[in-house]
Formats: sequence, C-alpha cells, structure tokens
Amino acid sequence: MAEPAAAGVSSLPREVREQLAELELELSEGDITQKGYEKKRAKLLAPYVPQTQGVDPALQKETRTQMPVPSATPASASSSSSSSKYHRARSGGARDERYRSDIHTEAVQAALAKHKEQKMALPMPTKRRSTFVQSPADACTPPDTSSASEDEGSLRRQAALSAALHQSLQNAESWINRSIQGSSTSSSASSTLSHGEGKGTSGSLADVFANTRIENFSVPPDVTATTSSSSARPAVIDLPPSGIVKGMHKGSNRSSLMDTADGVPVSSRVSTKIQQLLNTLKRPKRPPLKEFFVDDFEEIVEVPQPDPNQPKPEGRQMTPVKGEPLGVVCNWPPALEAALQRWGTTQAKCPCLTALDVTGKPVYTLTYGKLWSRSLKLAYTLLNKLGTKNEPVLKPGDRVALVYPNNDPVMFMVAFYGCLLAEVIPVPIEDAGSQQIGFLLGSCGIALALTTEVCLKGLPKTQNGEIVQFKGWPRLKWVVTDSKYLSKSPKDWQPNISAAGTEPAYIEYKTSKEGSVMGVTVSRIAMLSHCQALSQACNYSEGETIVNVLDFKKDAGLWHGILTNVMNKLHTISVPYSVMKTCPLSWVQRVHAHKAKVALVKCRDLHWAMMAHRDQRDVSLSSLRMLIVTDGANPWSVSSCDAFLSLFQSHGLKPEAICPCATSPEAMTIAIRRPGVPGAPLPGRAILSMNGLSFGVIRVNTEDKNSALTVQDVGHVMPGGMMCIVKPDGLPQLCKTDEIGEICVSSRAGGMMYYGLAGVTKNTFEIIPVNSAGSPVGDVPFVRSGLLGFVGPGSLVFVVGKMDGLLTVSGRRHNADDIVATGLAVESIKTVYRGRIAVFSVSVFYDERIVVVAEQRPDASEEDSFQWMSRVLQAIDSIHQVGVYCLALVPANTLPKTPLGGIHISQTKQHFLEGSLHPCNILMCPHTCVTNLPKPRQKQPGVGPASVMVGNLVAGKRIAQAAGRDLGQIEDNDLVKKHQFLTEVLQWRAQATPDHPLFLLLNAKGTTVCTATCLQLHKKAERIASILYDKGHLNAGDNVVLLYPPGIELITAFYGCLYAGCIPVTVRPPHAQSLTATLPTVRMIVEVSKAACILTTQTLMRLLKSREAAAAVDVKTWPTIIDTDDLPRKRMSQAYKPPTPEMLAYLDFSVSTTGMLTGVKMSHAAVSGLCRAIKLQCELYSSRQIAICLDPYCGLGFVLWCLCSVYSGHQSILIPPMELESNLFLWLSTVSQYKIRDTFCSYSVMELCTKGLGNQVEMLKARGINLSCVRTCVVVAEERPRVSLTHSFSKLFKDIGLSSRAVSTTFGSRVNVAICLQGTSGPDPTTVYVDLKSLRHDRVRLVERGAPQSLLLSESGKILPGVKVVIVNPETKGPLGDSHLGEIWVNSPHTASGYYTIYDNETLQADHFNTRLSFGDAAQTLWARTGYLGFVRRTELTAASGERHDALYVVGALDETLELRGLRYHPIDIETSVSRTHRSIAECAVFTWTNLLVVVVELCGCEQEALDLVPLVTNVVLEEHYLIVGVVVVVDPGVIPINSRGEKQRMHLRDSFLADQLDPIYVAYNM
Repeated sequence: MAEPAAAGVSSLPREVREQLAELELELSEGDITQKGYEKKRAKLLAPYVPQTQGVDPALQKETRTQMPVPSATPASASSSSSSSKYHRARSGGARDERYRSDIHTEAVQAALAKHKEQKMALPMPTKRRSTFVQSPADACTPPDTSSASEDEGSLRRQAALSAALHQSLQNAESWINRSIQGSSTSSSASSTLSHGEGKGTSGSLADVFANTRIENFSVPPDVTATTSSSSARPAVIDLPPSGIVKGMHKGSNRSSLMDTADGVPVSSRVSTKIQQLLNTLKRPKRPPLKEFFVDDFEEIVEVPQPDPNQPKPEGRQMTPVKGEPLGVVCNWPPALEAALQRWGTTQAKCPCLTALDVTGKPVYTLTYGKLWSRSLKLAYTLLNKLGTKNEPVLKPGDRVALVYPNNDPVMFMVAFYGCLLAEVIPVPIEDAGSQQIGFLLGSCGIALALTTEVCLKGLPKTQNGEIVQFKGWPRLKWVVTDSKYLSKSPKDWQPNISAAGTEPAYIEYKTSKEGSVMGVTVSRIAMLSHCQALSQACNYSEGETIVNVLDFKKDAGLWHGILTNVMNKLHTISVPYSVMKTCPLSWVQRVHAHKAKVALVKCRDLHWAMMAHRDQRDVSLSSLRMLIVTDGANPWSVSSCDAFLSLFQSHGLKPEAICPCATSPEAMTIAIRRPGVPGAPLPGRAILSMNGLSFGVIRVNTEDKNSALTVQDVGHVMPGGMMCIVKPDGLPQLCKTDEIGEICVSSRAGGMMYYGLAGVTKNTFEIIPVNSAGSPVGDVPFVRSGLLGFVGPGSLVFVVGKMDGLLTVSGRRHNADDIVATGLAVESIKTVYRGRIAVFSVSVFYDERIVVVAEQRPDASEEDSFQWMSRVLQAIDSIHQVGVYCLALVPANTLPKTPLGGIHISQTKQHFLEGSLHPCNILMCPHTCVTNLPKPRQKQPGVGPASVMVGNLVAGKRIAQAAGRDLGQIEDNDLVKKHQFLTEVLQWRAQATPDHPLFLLLNAKGTTVCTATCLQLHKKAERIASILYDKGHLNAGDNVVLLYPPGIELITAFYGCLYAGCIPVTVRPPHAQSLTATLPTVRMIVEVSKAACILTTQTLMRLLKSREAAAAVDVKTWPTIIDTDDLPRKRMSQAYKPPTPEMLAYLDFSVSTTGMLTGVKMSHAAVSGLCRAIKLQCELYSSRQIAICLDPYCGLGFVLWCLCSVYSGHQSILIPPMELESNLFLWLSTVSQYKIRDTFCSYSVMELCTKGLGNQVEMLKARGINLSCVRTCVVVAEERPRVSLTHSFSKLFKDIGLSSRAVSTTFGSRVNVAICLQGTSGPDPTTVYVDLKSLRHDRVRLVERGAPQSLLLSESGKILPGVKVVIVNPETKGPLGDSHLGEIWVNSPHTASGYYTIYDNETLQADHFNTRLSFGDAAQTLWARTGYLGFVRRTELTAASGERHDALYVVGALDETLELRGLRYHPIDIETSVSRTHRSIAECAVFTWTNLLVVVVELCGCEQEALDLVPLVTNVVLEEHYLIVGVVVVVDPGVIPINSRGEKQRMHLRDSFLADQLDPIYVAYNM
C-alpha cells in the first residue's frame, strides 16, 4: 500500500502533524536513524492507518519503502537508484545529504586514522554527577528546529561519516586510550565519580594517604576557630597538613614537595590525571620557538615568524571585470512605484502574491489592483490621518519600522509599497525585542512602527494595556495597517511619483560580526537598477510564476519576491519558514502545482525536500527554468546542489536550471549563474588547497586530498556592474589573479550607506582600489561585499567564504564554515545536534583563538562527548593545521537563536566571554594553541653578589636598608632600668597602682564580663604558680600548655607560669563541633613542645577527656591536666626567682600558610625589648585605653593581648573576635563608646565588618556610633597589606567619622613578631604602584597609577625603634639595591632566639636567626631571615629623626612564591586576577604541582555556572600573567582552608586536592 498522500496527512489532527514534522526534522538533521524514524512514525500513525486489509503495519511500511523510483534517463538511473537505496536503509552513521562531501569525510577519516596510531591518554574532566543532571523537561528536548539556520552559512555542509568510517572507528582503538589508569579507581569511576559512589575506593586512598610524607604522625586538618556553625565558611582552619614541623629549610622544602610527585598516593585519581596531562603536554606540538635574547626587564611576546615554505601569490595584478551592459528596454518604468501604478490600473485582476496557510495550501491571493488600492489607502492614511493637518506625525523622508510576521507576506507588501507611495522610508525588521534592533531603530531615528492587528495583540503589554518598551528601543507609536483601519483617499488625491533618483527608498538591516545591527540604505535609483539587472540576468517575462521560500523582508527574498516581482508583473507564491517546518516538501509541491518557472531557495530547502521526498512520488519540476540557490556562495553548497539534482533529475529537474548566486546586504546581488543551454556541459568546479587558502592564495589541490575545498561558481558579474578583488585588510589594494580577497562591486544597483553611520560608510561604500604602489586605480567608487573569493577562468566568480566568518590565527586565515564542516565530518550522531554549532574567535594574549560551541544531545554520555570532542580537536588540527583554544558543549536548546532558527554567533560569543553560556562539557587546549609566550627566563650564572653590589653603586642605586629610631637615644623613665622583666613590672604595678584596671573583657552584647586590676592579676598569678608547684610538681624551665578561650584567664595563667619559672605555650582550644579537625593540632603542639602540664578550664578539660576526643587522638597520653576554675586562696610557697635575660619567657607556636608548624623561643630580654619598642611607637602610658579585637594565641596578637598592658600600664579592652559573629557592631560600637584612639584588629575582623556592615552605615549612624576619635586602626598581619580591603574599610566608615589616614598595617614574621607598626607619630603610610612584569624578574619599577599590569602596594607601617632591615638576595645572601626585590632580613633586640623543634637542627637555627651577609658594610651584624620578599624605597616624607623616611614594602612570603617559566609569581596576584573574572567566584587559591599551575575557585553561584569559569580563568591568567593554567578546580564555598589570621593555606589545599578529598564540582585539565 502506498504512503498516504499529502492530502491524507493534512487530514490528521494538528498535533500529530506537528509531531510528524518534528520527526522529519530529526531525520533530516541526522539526529535519528532511519530505523528509529520508521518506528516512531508508525507508532504515531497507527491509530489513523486503516488496517482492514489485514496487512501488518510493519509490512505496509516495508512495501512502501521499497517502491522503485522511475528513472528519467539511463544516465541518471544509477544516481537516483543509489539515492533511493540510501533512503531505504540509512547506514549506521546517519548519512546526511545536506552536509555531504565525500571527499571531506574521507579526509577527516584519514586524519583521524593517522592519530589512531599514536595512542594518547587524555585525562577526562572530573565532574560531580549532580551538577548536570538534565531535568525531565530538558530531557525530552524538542527536535532540532534550528537546523534551519536561515542566515548562517555554517549549515549546509558536510557529511556525517560514512558507514565504513563508522565501522572502522568502532573497532579501532580510538584516539583516547580508555584504560586511563592502572590504579584503584576504574576509568569510568574516574570520569564521573561523585561523592556518593566513591565510597568504595576511599578506604584504599586513605590507607595510602596515611603513609605519605608524614614524618611522625598523621594530622588531619585542624579547624580551630570557635565559629558558629551557621556561618557560610566552616570554622577557620590552622592546618599543618601532614605533620611537617619546621625542620627543613624554607627553600629546600618547596622544591622537594612541589617539583616531584613524591607526596602523592600513587593511586590517587587526581594525580594520575595530572600525570596523563603532563604526558600529553610532553609531546612536541608545535615547532620549537626561535631562540632570541630576552632582556629580563621587559618581556617580549614571541612574534610568529612567517613560514619560509608558505605559498605566495605569483599572478599579475587583476583588472576589474565588467558585466554585460544593462539593456535598455523601452517599457521599463521610470520608477518602481510607476510600475505598480501601471499594473494596478491596467491589469488589476492579475495575481501578484499568493500566501499559504499553515498546512501549505494557498489561502489568499493579492491582485495587482488590490495591492495598488490598499497601498494608496495606506499612503494617504500615513500622510494625512496621523496627527493634525498642521502637525502631521510623518513627513516624506521619515523612517518607519515594519514589524510583520514571517507568515504574512501580503500585509507586508502592502505596507512596503504604501510607504514608498507616501515617500516615507520603510525599515523592515525582525524579532521585536532584540536589543540590537533597538540600536538600529535609534540610529535611524524611528518613532513609528507599522504592524498587523494580530501581531500587535501578541506583543507584551504593561498593566494599563500599553505596549512594553523593549530594552534598548526608542519610544514607538504603533500603527495597525489592516484595511478596516485605513481611510479611503479622496478622488482628487494622487501620490507623488517622480522618476527614481538618489533619495533613499528603503533601509535593509544587517547584523555585523560583533552583533551590532546596521541599516543599509538603498536609493530609489539603486532599487530600480537592481530590479532591472535581476530582470535581465534572470530573463524574467511578464506573468511568470515564481516560488519564494526566503525571508521576504530582506535580501534575495525581498529583491525578487517583492520588488522585481512588481516590475515584471510576476506572480509570487510565498512559502514561509513555519510551513517548511511542518511540510518540508511544500515548495516543491507549489512549483509542481503552479508550474512555476523560477524558485528561490537556500541549501537547507533543497536538503529538506530530499528528506521528505518519500512523501511525494508524483511531483514534477520540469517547469523550472531557474532554481536560484541564494546561499550558493557558501563553499559547502556544492554537495546540496549535487544531491538534490541526482534525486530530482528523475522528476524533470534540468541540470542547467540550478543557478547559485552570491549576495550581500551592501552590494546586493553580486553575481548569479545564468540558466544554461540544455545539453551544454555544466560549469567546472574549483578544487582548492585549504593550506593555500589559509595564506590567501589560490592553489589547485594536488598534494594532499585530505585538505581540499571544492567550490562551485556563482556565475558572472551582474549586468551593468563591475567587480574587483581587494586585500581583505589594510588598504583596498587590488589582489593578484591567484590571490583570495574581498569581492568589491561598482554598479548603480547597490547600497549607498549605513544609515546614520558616516565613518563606517566611507570604508565600505566608497572605496577606490589602489595598485601595489598605493596609487588609485580609476576614480569609480566600489562597495565592499563582505564576501571572500576570486574571479576564475571565463570571468566566473567563485566565493570561498565570508569576511564575518574569517578567523585570523597567527597570520593565517581560516573560515568558520570550513571548521564547522570538519567538526561535523567527525561522527557526531550520538553527541551533538548537527545544525547547532557556532565557531568564532576570541582575542586572548595578542592573537585570535578559535572557540567551537555545540549543543549536546541530552542522551549523550560523558564518554561519548569527550571522545567526540577529542576527535574534533584532532581533525581540525590535521586538516586546517590550527589548534582549537576551547571546545564547549552546551545543553540542548540553550544557544541563542536568530529569528529564523540559525545560531546567533555574536550573542553566543558574548555569552562565552561573559561567562553565561553554561556549558555541560568543556575542553580547553591553551598548551597547544598558545605558541607566542615569551621564552622562559634563564638565570644569568657567574655574576657574584659583590659585582652586583658594585654594579648597583656605580649605577647610583642605594643599598636597600632601613632602620627605626635608635633605642639608645630615647630617654625612658626609670621603670625600664629598675624592673627589667615583665614579672617584676607586674609586681611593681601591684604595689604602686593596685587598683589601676589593666584589662576589660567584653561579651557579644558589649557588656564587661571580667576585669583585672594590677593587684588582682598579680594575686591570681601567684595562686596559679602555687598550683603548678603543688598539683603539677613542675620544675623551673618546664613547658606548660595554656588552653583557654580568648580572655583574662589566659593572661593570669601566663603570668602564673612566669612566676613559677615555667615556660608558657598558648594554644587555641579545640572546637567542640569539629574535634576531629581541631584536636590533632592541639595534640601536636603538646607533643612538639614536650609540655609537662596543660592548664585549662573545667569545660575544656572535660572535652579533652571526652569520648569524642578519644576518637580523634589518644586521650590516655595527655600530660597532667589542671583546671584553674577554682583556685585555692594560697600564696606561692616558693620564693620568686628573677629570670636572667637569656632565659625563655614563652614559646610562640603557629602554623604558617604553607602548613608548617613552627615554635619560636622568646627570651625575657626579647619580650622586654618588644614591649618597649611598641610602647615608644604607639606612645602608650597608663592613662590610655586601647581596644584589641584579635586572636591572642601567637605573634603580635598575643603580645598586644597579654604583654603590652602590663609593661606600659595602659588599659586594654579585649574583644574576642568570635563574639563578632553574633554581633557585628561590637568592635566599632566599643571603639565609639570608649572614645578609643588606638585599636588593633585582624584582616578577618576587618573583612567581617566590611562585608557585614557595608550596607548598614545608616544604622550605625542611628546607633550613634562615631569613629572620629580613632587616630590609629592597625591591622595585625604577617603578609602583604591587603590594600583593597583597607581602602574599602576606610571608605565605608568615612561617613561615621573614620579618618582616611587612620587605617594601617603591621608586619611581623616567625623570626620577629613585630618589625613594623604604624604608631602615632611619623608620616602617614605611603602607597606605590609597581610594574608586575618587572616584579616577576625580582625587579622593582615604579609606574603611574592606572598603568597596565600595575600593582598597588602599601607600606607595612613604620619600622619599630631599634629594628634594622636590609634587603638581601636569598640565593647569594648579598645586599641588594633599592630597585630590587629580595628577602627582608631583620636585626633587633626583640628577635626570637630560635626555633623550638624536636630535632634541634643547628644549621637551620644559624641560617634563620644568626646569619651574615656575604659581604658589605653590614657583614658583621647578625641578621634573622624573615622569609618574606620586599623592597625599601626612600620617600619624600620626613621621619621623626628629621631625615627622609625609608618605607618598607612587603610583597609576599618566599615559601608561597611559584617559580614558573623561570619567573617568580606571588599567588595573591594571580588570585586577584581570577577573582575579578566572574561574579560567582567567592574565593580562589593557586598552587603548582609538577610545574603545572592549578587554580581552585569557590563557586558561590549555581552549579550550572561551574564550567563557565574554566575559559574565563584560563584567559585572565594568560592575559595578565603570561601563564597557562594546567588544571582548573571548581569547588563549593568554604573549601579553601583559611587560618585564624585570615590567610589561605594553599599547601594544605594542594594536599587535599592530590588526595582527592575536595569533592570538586568540576575539574578541567587544560590540554
């Protein structure tokens, strides 16, 4: 039984018809196999197909598909039968005729086969499952309507692989070696292991992890701030990751841990992948860079050298080619409006335009009489009925927007001619609502829009019924042009029809490559001449019927179907896109039914007709004399034309009737193939070398059939026109005959300008070509067409691509369409939608980089997608010899579309650059693409430090050193001489001023919970000393761990230890909610410090012995634990023994950012010296109050909290930072209430206030908080000052009186806790801008504010009295000049006496605490190395001593720096760049692993944004730091560990990453 005919189909319910249409479409796209198509179709039709004959529907289907195709001529028999065979059973690899180019498919096959031999293991990205689960709604994605790419050439192309290729790839070892790991995790787990499924392997990872790089004991992370669980970031973390105790030299530990993989469990899935990544990167990808000398001051970007073997043009200079003269036909009208008047009055009954309904049936025919009368009515209404007689809304020459749906050609045609008759300028536009269209309307000064009633009803309205103002659009008045709203013109009113001149007739819109919409103005004479030229070229005669499938609002659809139509009294049948979607064969049926002579189509329409051809056996195309293929200029149209001919030749289609043409909005029709003589040979094809094309040269492809491009001609130049080819960039220089260039046309029939854009116009519409010497050739202006091509033999025009699709990479030109075609030739049926691929280039690091984006099918597996992506990269690399920078797959139906279904390239590019594309798969290949990085720096050997020094002196550079005031000259009261040590000072104060309050502790409500006067403190300390003797049985010199929350108990316990002659060690107490994380660090400090006893509170004592604690550590081995809650009222039994200056006062333990746990020894002399220096710098004395909001456990925070008040006698108001979590106002309100002049805080506190109170300044004012009393607000830190944070803080609270000069920072390190502190007198902190590029070479070059690549640095406070610093080269230990970055060395009375470690490493002590310069004046001094890099600059300011002030700038910790490409990078600089790239990056950290740069970002947005970050992060690091990111890890907020001082712990993060403990959302391995 034969297929139910179209009529039968049209009787089906509408939704069934639509589902059938979608099925057709899927089949046509190659998105469903023939078998699947048949099955689904049968299912849909089952209820409607009569089965009375008792024949099984499956058999009915069989018989239907096997009907022989009658072949017209023996010659065509073979071709038609073979194609029907193809339709009978599509081979496994979804053969898709529209994209078919066997040559290209074979090329890709061969290229991939070549790669197959070199097996490669590419690491697959790691993805958390939950991230990209498609919701059911997404899963049943509608079929691929976009295939219909109306205006992108990227479509008609190129074949899915043939069955043979399909087979060979199936059984061949594919490029990606699937057995990625010989490890505990299988490759499938490795690719998509989510947390839930990974439990099985975690045990083994843990076992391995237990034996890595752990010298004494394994210490999991220690989360030790007592933060409330409600905060977003989990508790603050002080982490010595794997129990590294300071015992290795800072320099050596870095190299051993970072450059080798020894710290990693071998079976860790992350490190295996990194190993694979390294293996793939080791393969030499590109020719090695040319050697050249790099002056290490300026980095030179490698300039690609031209390939000496590249083909060069050898022909002579081309001469412009003329078309045939434009014939003078006597009855041609003087203007197009005159033609309408003639036909409308003399041939009123003749049909002009037929519109179709949704099923493709003719629904209305507009006659010439009706067109004339309605246009007249509209013209009259526009000029006379809008506004008043004295103030008409429209005047001749005004621009009017035409907003008509694509399925209503009749209303559009009436509106268009109505405007022409009214002498107003119509601007037909597409899709209401696009912002770019708003730009066009604005630039054309449009205030009025014409539309239909139906269309107006569909526009979005505000609540009071007005039409919504679209974003970016000017205010518009909407006018409905349906007949019933128009006024009939009076008998005596006639439109003014003058002979055509250069005044504008209409404006046609075009979208530029960047996405902006411009209006091309066409004059009345150009409109007329163009119609004449088309009439002559196409040989139109009166009364012919033409079928138009194109958009009638612009381009060839408008030129033929609306304009030339009226000139020649043709009858146009308009087939809208919506009909084509439901009935792809409708245009062929219309040609058959109306015996049309001409049809206007695109390759897509040919393709759809072939797909639906089974539905209709009895159509005939023998009436066609011209089948005009309007995108025939697209190189990939050849295959569509050939396939269509082979299928429809048997239906009467004449081979010579296929007429490709080339058009552009600016030059209008450029060339068209004239219908040939029956039987004459068809024009030849050009088979060009892709390699030649990339250099802009025409070479017939001989060497390698893999990279050939077959193009067909688009006929000859238009009648009356002249054509030349000019170089695409720079001056419009004429090309040589064998050179590709931009086609330029000179004729009366072309655009005259871009409306309202004079500058761009000149460069496009008025160019005068020049010869090789640069002198003009003739004086005729040409118009650039935007098409690339050449003039071949016999003056035939060939087009090879569009200027808009041109990608110029490293000086070679590639065409986006060609790259799409190559991508599609890789078998993609399982992975992507064929019609939805966008290719564009983005500018990154001084070159264009190619980006490919495709829509992934919802059912594609991770493995399939990754495999397809890898192969596409290879195929493009082999065939085009160009690397793809980024290949991204996005979920189905998420790419922005143009109104008629194509992919909107410029919007896609914009989404990509903004980070709003939301890919579900991404592969970046910066390592292969970026070949212009500067050469890595080699350190110059052989220059000794002495020569460097002499060189500096000769160059007039100062040696970089600075010092605080000299302690010896400062008179102090007799306190210092009399009471040398803190214990004695306290005893003296208890006698002299017993009731003077020293400490005040506040709670979260701001109320005082505890105070201590001099006497109370002394008494409590004595009681604690006696407990230590009685209960602890301690001897003098024993170490005692103090485990207290921040408060006064901690201070009393400290002085108790000093009284007893014991050495206190303050330790942050464990956090009850996260014992497993925080208790091990406590345990570790107890063991490392060999503590004989622990002093603590009852609550903490219970916690230490609890069952939960036992799960984390061995609680049986704690030393004696004494709680000090209930102290006996008992005097010290033993007499107080005063210490000697060298005796230790306390041990200061802290975890560095690199995860090192270090204890330093502070002697009594150092403590006194330190307190004295701070007292002098801050002018502290007993009548002063200071507020402290710091953690009191180590460094300067501890000194300020516990020591300074006792020494100087001032009152300290203590605010535990954790109290701010429940009351953000606490610190600032305290400062305001007590009128504090000096306050100290940490960065974490400042950040908390900046983020938390930023928008509550008004509330602070309302609470009466005023900070005008504050003279110094000092941030205590051991890092580079965070300028942006301190600036935001000052700016935010300026409104409540905070002086901009108040905020400053301190600088201290492990060897010396206080080197700089702003203090009260002396100049304000200075800031400088330094050049980042020089900084990487350890040079300091000051630049202006706003200079590119500049970094703002702030001075770290003033150097304390008695402190000297010098800047030293860390390798040679020689002093440096002040234009160099080097290690800061310090000499001062309060430097620590050394490290307290389990293994007393003497050399390390000497190296860090008592080291000498290798030569120079200061070589006799003993220096301590801070481990921080910085520089000294002499400023214009005057110091207290009267000399010019030397400022110390800290740049970063030496341990933290990354050595990459021979340069020194500071992680914070890279992190700052990364954090700026996307609003969803909450925090970021970088580290290196085996020379790969790893960037970890915390995503605070939705997980769909995770993959958007990968290209943005890669781009910014490449642009700003000249580094290629190896791995991008996207994690949840709060994953990056931060210690109590607010510093990132990057080494700990690195260990967690390598041990696969981060549970990342996504890990991308850049190739």
